[in-house]
Amino acid sequence: LSGVGAGTWLFALWLGWLPGLALAIVAVALSGIAHLRFLGRGARFWKMYRARTSWIARGFVGMNIFLPAAVLALLVPSGLLSGALATLATAGAAILIVYKGNVYAASRGVPFWNSPVLPILYATYAIRGGLALLLVTLPLGGRGMDTHGVGLIELWVAVSAAVMLGFYLGVMRGTNLAARRSVAELLRGRAAPAFYLGTVAVGLLVPILIGVLGFAGPLSQAVLGMVGATSLAGDFFAKYAIAKAGIYVPLMPAGREPALPVG
Repeated sequence: LSGVGAGTWLFALWLGWLPGLALAIVAVALSGIAHLRFLGRGARFWKMYRARTSWIARGFVGMNIFLPAAVLALLVPSGLLSGALATLATAGAAILIVYKGNVYAASRGVPFWNSPVLPILYATYAIRGGLALLLVTLPLGGRGMDTHGVGLIELWVAVSAAVMLGFYLGVMRGTNLAARRSVAELLRGRAAPAFYLGTVAVGLLVPILIGVLGFAGPLSQAVLGMVGATSLAGDFFAKYAIAKAGIYVPLMPAGREPALPVG
């Protein structure tokens, strides 16, 4: 929700579409509620503000920058102040886009996640998810947008996401044994059904094929809405499959105890 909401803000701001901006705020607010549900004691939420050491905390800070700035940007009349607030909200959205992949990449115990490529992949999915959410809302009142142009952008983002995912898997296949095992889990193991059916078929092939058909002529808003829905589903399954395929490698080798200080 946080990545999708941040991506939605960027595209809606670029297109100047007010309902999309409001939808972005709702998505990020819901993600904040979901985050707080993970806390054992909600009253201690303030302890999440440790941005110097934690990517989760940085995401929480980005969320708290984005939400008030975005709401005020919509409420304040157009002008210098509104523009400054929108810029501040965009900075918060940028943090939300980059933080989630870095949360996983910081996990040294799971080599499949511990890669500098993963944050780029997750940022790609956040941007793609934002555009997809806008496409879903087109039939509900997106008549002010250039639907043909948006459809072509979605095609480009879908292709780039497919290429980025393939590159990531290729890189991880050439690293250590645990990462190669994770790739095998993704392609042939427990995460394979979600990966092939959800990520590849629904999330990549369907949007790409429909997008290619769009070169023959503008697609209807209903069809573009279906492209957005399948993209969102595919993005969810991509992240689910990557999380599912991660194999934990203990940082301390089995049978060895940490050395005690002398003296």
